[in-house]
Amino acid sequence: MSVRRVVPNIRSEAVQESRDFYGLLGFEEVMNHGWIMTLASPSTPTAQVSVMTHDKTAPVIPDVSIEVDDVDAAYALVRDSGAQILHPLQDEEWGVRRFFVRDPNGRVVNVLSHRR
Repeated sequence: MSVRRVVPNIRSEAVQESRDFYGLLGFEEVMNHGWIMTLASPSTPTAQVSVMTHDKTAPVIPDVSIEVDDVDAAYALVRDSGAQILHPLQDEEWGVRRFFVRDPNGRVVNVLSHRR
């Protein structure tokens, strides 16, 4: 299993203001579902930050998203470790398969793969 990208998730009610602020640092909007907006660097597209008002299908907003090449393998490893799963492994309507887990620091990690 390999990591494809890591994206910090910022909880915010000031989504447009956040877009403008991170735009000052060279980020551009690459995705906007209304409840989550992702900004990326045009020169390094995997350098990203997401701003979220809430999560559409999960009970909590994750602190970080980690995209892996095999989310099913990641889920099996994490589940077998005894870590606390907060959102079950499932396919989402926006094209990802994901689950949420709590890390040892109490942070919520969204582990995902894009469906093909």
